[in-house]
Amino acid sequence: MASRTSALRKSPAKPKSAPKAKASAKKPSPKKASGAAGKAGKLPEWNLTDLYPAIDAPEVARDLDKLDADCVAFEAAYRGKIAEQVAKPEGGEWLAEAIRSYEAIDDLAGRLASYAGLAHAGDTVDAAISKFYGDVSERITAASTHLLFFALELNRVDDEVIERAMAVPSLNHYRPWIEDLRKDKPYQLEDRVEQLFHEKSVSGYAAWNRQFDQTISALRFKVGGRELAIEPTLTLLQDRAPAKRKAAAQALAKTFKANERTFALITNTLAKDKEISDRWRGFQDIADARHLANRVEREVVDALVASVRAAYPRLSHRYYKMKARWFKKKSLPFWDRNAPLPFAAKSQIGWSDAKSTILKAYGDFSPQMANIAERFFTDRWIDAPVRPGKAPGAFSHPTTPSAHPYVLMNYQGKPRDVMTLAHELGHGVHQVLAAKNGALMAPTPLTLAETASVFGEMLTFKRLLAQTKNAKERQALLAGKVEDMINTVVRQIAFYSFERAIHTERRNGELTAQRIGEIWLSVQGESLGPAIEIKPGYETYWMYIPHFIHSPFYVYAYAFGDCLVNSLYAVYENASEGFADRYLAMLSAGGTKHYSELLQPFGLDAKDPKFWDGGLSVIENLIAELEAMG
Repeated sequence: MASRTSALRKSPAKPKSAPKAKASAKKPSPKKASGAAGKAGKLPEWNLTDLYPAIDAPEVARDLDKLDADCVAFEAAYRGKIAEQVAKPEGGEWLAEAIRSYEAIDDLAGRLASYAGLAHAGDTVDAAISKFYGDVSERITAASTHLLFFALELNRVDDEVIERAMAVPSLNHYRPWIEDLRKDKPYQLEDRVEQLFHEKSVSGYAAWNRQFDQTISALRFKVGGRELAIEPTLTLLQDRAPAKRKAAAQALAKTFKANERTFALITNTLAKDKEISDRWRGFQDIADARHLANRVEREVVDALVASVRAAYPRLSHRYYKMKARWFKKKSLPFWDRNAPLPFAAKSQIGWSDAKSTILKAYGDFSPQMANIAERFFTDRWIDAPVRPGKAPGAFSHPTTPSAHPYVLMNYQGKPRDVMTLAHELGHGVHQVLAAKNGALMAPTPLTLAETASVFGEMLTFKRLLAQTKNAKERQALLAGKVEDMINTVVRQIAFYSFERAIHTERRNGELTAQRIGEIWLSVQGESLGPAIEIKPGYETYWMYIPHFIHSPFYVYAYAFGDCLVNSLYAVYENASEGFADRYLAMLSAGGTKHYSELLQPFGLDAKDPKFWDGGLSVIENLIAELEAMG
């Protein structure tokens, strides 16, 4: 995942990932990977020395000291002077120089924050790494307090004065960032309040984020006499043996239930923290802060949500009814929702095969895209093995433009793992292409950030489908893609509905774990339909979703990206020459253009009410094709 905001405009506690580092000057040395992935072949572990040699390397201390000094010097040079200086004839050049200095500090802070966050994600339970992560986060937050004035003062300058100053080419280069920044103007607070919010973040939401990460990584689930971490336990829900799926589901429910008070406290606290911030800033709707960060209009998101919820019966309800029939049942217990199909291939997909499939799919579309993706493999920008204490899930973290992205995943040879790798490499390619815009303008709104990743998945799926001649294998591949789309669109919109209900009800007081579970069951029942049996234990499954904690209301970006890519891919399949060039130009723009402007070359308009229905119809057509196969 990728965030629009730069390192100095967000909590440094967000990034996740890296190998185990000892409290010595030695290079980080990863814990032994889980044997489960061994069948997939030797898996790569990333090399974080491109950022820093080790957590206690002198370079880290040097750069933290430099960050402190640079932030203090920046404040001394510019605080209280912006309005006066920008109004002068030479104000454009003066402000351009100030922004260049600010951007250099942002890049340095991004490097430090990324290294600490990546190290922590590689091993969230190592005490030395956790301390390092917390210490670096505090240092960056303290240093960047000296920079808070800059955006606040800049936004108080009259529009006419700013526009006149941007006649200077050096300042006009930063026009997208300045205009983007000024969209936050109505929600800014008085300087000392902003400073308080900023400094308290370390002991507020950032600390609760860290508590969640450490708690979820430390949980153990007893399955068949073995104590498993969360990632291999969740993977068992896709095991071929029904008894293993059921045992894993029950183990998850039992451990979650034993920890429900902790997760309820984290959820209640963060929802209240957000409500306080939203109230002070004047946001009307509980998700408006996310919409603003995504630079997407509320009515566009509302239209997406309404379209998807209306399509539940035509998508998820319809598909799961068909899946139950394949298992010769009228309905399936919830732990069989992602069960492998009876006619699906049984072999694991080796890492080298996953790599070659994705690179060939990317290369057929654009050699440049494949060349960028290949660097993740050759230059050790990927951490793939499952390890005790490693963060679950997958992500591509952009780090900072002076470095390069890193991908974390937990590869276990499943077909979905191949799609996950294709997804994260799509992010990675996007982040590499956008880096030329600099630390302030490389980040992309989350809605478009998911476009490149989902497009990468679609390229890979289409290649696999073209290679598959066996009818049953083709049916399994199509069904797998439909399930992925349902998980990306239907499930994520259900998540969004769940979050809206939680944050709305939290305004009237704390929610018990039981009440949170009731809301969870309500939205899940609506989205899954009658063919999925919601059995006891499932009411706890809201606890492990990290997006609810790290990025409230982030989840709709997945559905936005999937539906957008469905429409985009339709344009590609019917396009004349030049589509790939236009697509890579869109990715290269980073955060310099609004999503509506970036979609214009493809003739797409997300504000058109029919836009989302067009994207959803792609999923419906795949389900219809499966139904025709019997």
